[in-house]
Amino acid sequence: MARRGNSIIKGIEINEIITVLNKAYADEWLAYYQYFVQAKIVKGIMKDAAIAELTEHATDELRHANMVADRILQLGGTPLLNPQDWFTHSNCGYEEPKEFDVVSLLEDSIKGEQCAISIYSKLAEMTRDKDIVTYDIVSEILADEVEHEEDLQSLHDDITEFIKDIKKKI
Repeated sequence: MARRGNSIIKGIEINEIITVLNKAYADEWLAYYQYFVQAKIVKGIMKDAAIAELTEHATDELRHANMVADRILQLGGTPLLNPQDWFTHSNCGYEEPKEFDVVSLLEDSIKGEQCAISIYSKLAEMTRDKDIVTYDIVSEILADEVEHEEDLQSLHDDITEFIKDIKKKI
């Protein structure tokens, strides 16, 4: 635990930060798994583009989990140690894919990113002017999640537009 580093935290309890970061940590691991699995099972039109996007996002989510775990440790806490705890501590949860087509998986992923944006926005607001280190970390992750939503939405829109165009020509 960084005693001097923790002394700069003002107006918020360190244990409260650790608790919310562990929830975010659970979200990141579940998001990583979601993208990893989706990249393996996706089917249909433009699946190669989806695989590339999903694989890149999986890598980012794993990096986020690492960033959050490092901050939890800096604060003197312990990241969730049991993967089963990810489900009970998660903000956004995990829904097993029901449909494996590109559009359905992208829609599931967009929902997940929208949840992450909401969570990290709240974390940024909670730590602003109170814990600058955590604030910087969650702000960086928030920027990534916004970019992920845009990437996924653009791919989704391109595919659905392509499908509409094909249907018109048939």
